[in-house]
Amino acid sequence: MTPRPVFNRGLLALAGLVLLGGGLLILFAGLDIYRRHDLVPPRGWPLTTPHDVLLGSADRARWSSQGWWWWPAVIVLLGLVVLLALWWLLAQLRRRHPGVLPVGGTPPLEGVELRDQALSAAIGADAGALPGVEDAAVRITGAPAHPRTRVALNLTPQGEPGTVLEALYGGPLRTASRSTGSPPGPTEVRLKVARHKSHRAQ
Repeated sequence: MTPRPVFNRGLLALAGLVLLGGGLLILFAGLDIYRRHDLVPPRGWPLTTPHDVLLGSADRARWSSQGWWWWPAVIVLLGLVVLLALWWLLAQLRRRHPGVLPVGGTPPLEGVELRDQALSAAIGADAGALPGVEDAAVRITGAPAHPRTRVALNLTPQGEPGTVLEALYGGPLRTASRSTGSPPGPTEVRLKVARHKSHRAQ
C-alpha cells in the first residue's frame, strides 16, 4: 500500500473516532445516562445532563466581549474547515484509474471488460522484455473512455532511447491496442538508465 492511502485511511479513522467519541458523550448527556446508570462523566465535560449547554451564560458573555470581529472570524474559520473537508472528500472519491476498460472497439463487446491492472501488467511484461530494457513499470490512468498510459522504462547502459521507443510503440503498445480493439491513447514514457558497476582493470 502506498503512503497516500495509508495517510488517508489513518486520517479517516482519527476523524471517525473523534466524531464517534463526541457524539456518544453528547448522546449520554441527552438521554441522562449518567444519572440513570450511576456513571461518572469525564472530568471537566460540560454536558452531563439534558439541561446542560455547551456554552453557559458566563462563557457567552466572555466571548461576546472580544469585539464585533470575533464571531464573524469564527464563522469564516469554520466555513473554511468545512470547505477543506469537502474538497478532501471529493478528492478521495475521484477515481484516478479507469478500473475496467471496454474491449472490442466502438461499440465495445457487450459484457466484455478488461481490468486496467491486467493490461498494465501485460504491457509491462512485454516492455521489460524489449532489447535494451532492464525493467518496466506501466500504469493506466484516466477515464475508461479516455485512458492514458504511463510507462517508466529502466534502460540498460547499452540501451538506446530512440530504438527502445520505436520498439515500445511497435510492440507492447500496438499489441495492447490490437487486443482491446481501441486506437492507441495518449502515452507518457519516462526513460532512466540503470546504474552499473564500474569494471576495474587489472
